[in-house]
Amino acid sequence: MGTVPVWIKRWDRWGLCADFGNSKVLICIPGRGACVASPTAGARGIMLLEVFLLLGTLLIYYFFSKKNEETLPFKDGWWGRGQKPETKEDSSVRPFKVETAEEELSDLFRRLDQARFTEPLENSCFHYGTNSVHLRKVVSYWKNQFNWKKQVEVLNKYPQFKTKIQGIDIHFVHVKPPHLPEGQAAKPLLMVHGWPGSFYEFYKIIPLLTDPASHGLGDEHIFEVICPSIPGYGFSEAPHKQDFNSVSAASVFYELMLRLGFNEFYTQGGDAGCVICTNLAQIAPSHVKGLHLNMVLVSKLGLPHLLSILLGRYFPGLFGFQDEDVRRMFPFLKKWLYKILSEFGYAHIQATKPDTVGCGLNDSPVGLAAYILEKFSSWTDMEFRNLEDGGLERKFSLDDLLSNIMIYWVSGCIVSSMRFYKENLQKGIGTQKHEKLTVQVPTGIAAFPNEILHIPQAWAKKKYTNIVSFHFMPRGGHFAALEEPELLAKDILQFVDKVEKEQLWKKKGE
Repeated sequence: MGTVPVWIKRWDRWGLCADFGNSKVLICIPGRGACVASPTAGARGIMLLEVFLLLGTLLIYYFFSKKNEETLPFKDGWWGRGQKPETKEDSSVRPFKVETAEEELSDLFRRLDQARFTEPLENSCFHYGTNSVHLRKVVSYWKNQFNWKKQVEVLNKYPQFKTKIQGIDIHFVHVKPPHLPEGQAAKPLLMVHGWPGSFYEFYKIIPLLTDPASHGLGDEHIFEVICPSIPGYGFSEAPHKQDFNSVSAASVFYELMLRLGFNEFYTQGGDAGCVICTNLAQIAPSHVKGLHLNMVLVSKLGLPHLLSILLGRYFPGLFGFQDEDVRRMFPFLKKWLYKILSEFGYAHIQATKPDTVGCGLNDSPVGLAAYILEKFSSWTDMEFRNLEDGGLERKFSLDDLLSNIMIYWVSGCIVSSMRFYKENLQKGIGTQKHEKLTVQVPTGIAAFPNEILHIPQAWAKKKYTNIVSFHFMPRGGHFAALEEPELLAKDILQFVDKVEKEQLWKKKGE
């Protein structure tokens, strides 16, 4: 443990000794004894030298003390109703199944029948949001062909559980491999969704990770997958108190993984899941073996970023840009600024007054569908705004889209899911501790071409200082696990293979 430097007197000199962990530094300044009796200019010069040496030693001490990267504090909160009880929290893990009463479905169909549609502008396609001409078709399918009971069976095909953490029930899917080669252990993988998605986003990728050999992906790395619902989303209980942000969610999921017996594990996420998994890696770097992301957020932009924005198109190598970075980022006004202005209005609403619009969405299944479907259109491919049907069925089935919407509807979670934006953004961008800390954990990034905003590796590595895998994916957008499960699974597998073979998680503290 470091101590403040102290003077140590010798017979004919003084020394300055500083303790830096296991190493000690002794700086000797000879001749001081001759100066004590005669405070001449030379003596004052030596004394001034001593002061500079002392300050230098303090700077060295500061440098050494900062060498080990700071971790993010675990957020031990209480998000249940009322005061935290003095009794110990029930830590049992309980089986859970999705169930819907007939009364709930009758109420849903009544609301669908009474829906009031607004005629769209001529030739507006999806530029004004979800086009009501196509929305009518979706609602008709919802009422007459969509089989929720069948989809409930699909949801329940994977084991689901609930457990109480920090005062609220946490829902999660937990899928173990159907079989393991002899002598091989499954690798725990925590996968976290975002908004307006759900745990259902991972249902197509789960079998590729828990049984990769059966899908032509080999059996060198087999995963045990845990997909929790963010508190306030799906079937996880919503926090009853303010200030439940991404660090809170990361702390809850860290506690979940430890409760399930996983001392070391991998994490994967996009959208809000990207931030939560990043925070988890900052909280518990010795427990997270690797962090894989299909979206990256950078909240701190400085002069180097500004210069790269102005000049990167013309001198890409100077700023560490690759040709594909240039293609995806420039012209910057069109591919960044315009996208922010045209696509992030929802975020401003949800970061300021989520309950206002949320109350309307929670009361109208058609309004809820319009709000969510628009994101699955433009965030999958911005060009889909030019189509009357929003290109929704080019990448997804209506059954998949409506199953995700139904999770929001039957759980009544749309308001609490939107509040997550306010809790994370109300203090400003770039102001919170986790935004200022780097990530030392081995990181893999899959950059899908139709992600809303492209973050180049040159920018990402300022935050994620141990990027061991960065790939430009050939196709796909924001909802990668649901849209391109095989591409994402392959990238996760190659990333984990690299981390395991080079034992990179053991080197992250070096």
